[in-house]
Amino acid sequence: MTDPVLPGATLGILGSGQLGRMLAQSARRMGYRVHTLSPATDSPTGQIADRETVAAYEDLDAIERFARDVDAVTFEFENISSAAADVAARHGPVRPRGEVLHLCQNRWREKHALTDAGLPTAPYEAVESLEALSAAIARLGTPCILKTAGFGYDGKGQARIDTADDAAAAWAAIGRGPAILEGVVDFAAELSVVAARGAAGDQVDFGVIENRHVDHILDVSIADAPLTDAQITRAREIAATVMEAFDVVGVLCVELFLDQNGELLVNELAPRPHNSGHLTIEACPSSQFDQQLRAVCGLPLGDTQRQRPTAMANLLGDLWAHGEPDWAAALSAPSVNLHLYGKAEPRPGRKMGHLTASAPDRDEAVRRVQAARAALVRPLNP
Repeated sequence: MTDPVLPGATLGILGSGQLGRMLAQSARRMGYRVHTLSPATDSPTGQIADRETVAAYEDLDAIERFARDVDAVTFEFENISSAAADVAARHGPVRPRGEVLHLCQNRWREKHALTDAGLPTAPYEAVESLEALSAAIARLGTPCILKTAGFGYDGKGQARIDTADDAAAAWAAIGRGPAILEGVVDFAAELSVVAARGAAGDQVDFGVIENRHVDHILDVSIADAPLTDAQITRAREIAATVMEAFDVVGVLCVELFLDQNGELLVNELAPRPHNSGHLTIEACPSSQFDQQLRAVCGLPLGDTQRQRPTAMANLLGDLWAHGEPDWAAALSAPSVNLHLYGKAEPRPGRKMGHLTASAPDRDEAVRRVQAARAALVRPLNP
């Protein structure tokens, strides 16, 4: 274990979206300087950082120059090559390790690693051709979901297969490349556990969060999913097992299905803060971004105790269809908090920000955050 990277030092973030922005906000508050690298300029993270380097993630010379000027490196999203992580690691701690990114950025590797760790998943098979897909469909049955092995998120790179006759169209839809075929889970709920693990192996988590999706994009997240004590314990055990088995230092989210029989299955992993964990900024003494900073810098982890029932609602670019949203109307409820990500162009389906709301109970928190989001939409002129 290396010496901690203390306030006053410089944190390097590879990636420059909203996750890096919120990490940078935590880092600046705690006295760190922040550098970010990505192909974008005037990015969500760059607007907060002390220095914004514009370079491709494949530009290993630029990665090396970047790493020389910072004291620790972390990642804002997982689609960065392990080669870039290896180059950065020549100059200081890189957390999580490049091996963790390599594992999680490909569904083949991730599924096999989960299976090797004894963790439950939906039935799956790796496929590399239309012929292999047809054979896998025959074995798994329908309905099933075909997912690209790499670079898929928010439902992208996926195709549903309801009958064997759908195989060719699904194969074409995902680009005719390496993929995972998964059996469809008849789930009662979609859940997540956001956990943090420090350099000394200490671990914390934020409990079990309930997630509700619309068109494969996270719509609302609610703290403290209504589960049995045994289910909560099992979900947290799964997250702890992933963190230890993969030797993660940093924050990782385990996405879970709760099936109709009450059993938990691992859906996917995200080796970084997660959209469903944004509510921790208001709900907990130490947010997921605070925990990422603490873990990456080798500091003790913070308190994850929920202070009040809290819910989060995503703000997509669709809300700008009829002009600038009515921010004052949304914020008329004092329990509502607004986070905007600094993105210039609102597009349908693009995450532009989020709202959180707290309340005496979780149902009221959901009602408040959804009412605040609905108030954003300005009526059309008659």
